[in-house]
Amino acid sequence: MNPFEYRRATDVAEAVAAVAERPDAVFLGGGTNLVDHLKLGVTRPGRLVDITRLPLDRVEPLPGGGVRVGANVRNSDLAAEPVIRSRYPVLAQALLSGASGQLRNLATTGGNLLQRTRCVYFQDITTPCNKRMPGSGCAALDGYTRHHAVLGASPQCVAVHPSDMAVALAALDAVVRTHGPAGQRAIPLVEFHRLPGAQPERDTVLDHGELITAVDLPAVPATRRSAYRKVRDRASYAFALVSVAAEVELRDGEISQARIAFGGLAHKPWRAQRAEQVLRGAPATAATFQRAAEAELVGAQPLADNAFKVPLARNTLVSVLTELTELTGATEPTQEDTP
Repeated sequence: MNPFEYRRATDVAEAVAAVAERPDAVFLGGGTNLVDHLKLGVTRPGRLVDITRLPLDRVEPLPGGGVRVGANVRNSDLAAEPVIRSRYPVLAQALLSGASGQLRNLATTGGNLLQRTRCVYFQDITTPCNKRMPGSGCAALDGYTRHHAVLGASPQCVAVHPSDMAVALAALDAVVRTHGPAGQRAIPLVEFHRLPGAQPERDTVLDHGELITAVDLPAVPATRRSAYRKVRDRASYAFALVSVAAEVELRDGEISQARIAFGGLAHKPWRAQRAEQVLRGAPATAATFQRAAEAELVGAQPLADNAFKVPLARNTLVSVLTELTELTGATEPTQEDTP
């Protein structure tokens, strides 16, 4: 372990200033990702700014029926929150599918969004990695690629984003609230993470010293149904090979609204906009779901070990949409579902 300075922030402005003034300073929340990287030598910050005592640990209603989730809300607490379970089941399911109970008790909302890839080459400091050391190369290109990207990758990086929660938030049209040296920002979740391009070392659009303070969830109609499904190598404690977060609303046998995001396929939660376009106004049939999946995955570029991800993603999306539309067509909203 390399020596570093530790500070405990007492308010948001102090935390932001303490990180912004040093290029080697970072925020410390639950630490479930950062501490691993400290031990592995992946990152060597000169200052850790502890934000766990900041008053960012509440789930609060917003005008209009939405919900604001503080950045320090623990994953376990958020998954158990009654308003999340009833109105946003896709988010509760995604949270419970991530990591272990012990880690969910520590991991925070803001930290979950900022977790870095679990690419084995990124975590192994003896191998080249453009994300860890820009310009050094990407060892994964000629290596083991079973878990790597099939959408949105670049010659610089083929890693995937590991979060389950972020995939659900992408489907929900969530908005990330931040406070930084330049003031406050509201960033749509779908714009928050970056594709690798020529700068794979930049995971998000955040500036140095910019702190996530909350995530806003929009209001959802009582008739909308949502679900999250994660396909992985084992039943627990594994990252997604493919995951699907979906929200649908059915009207007279047609899909009036659809929001879909994939996990495990790209460097960021992948909002499936082409699939959504196919679905809107179309009949809720297996043929429609197949067309939607194929429209989204037509541009997939598998690597040597992960071509299976394309049919796996297609079949998972079709299965989730079938389940949601059958459920929507067969049941009426309950009082619990009503915002």
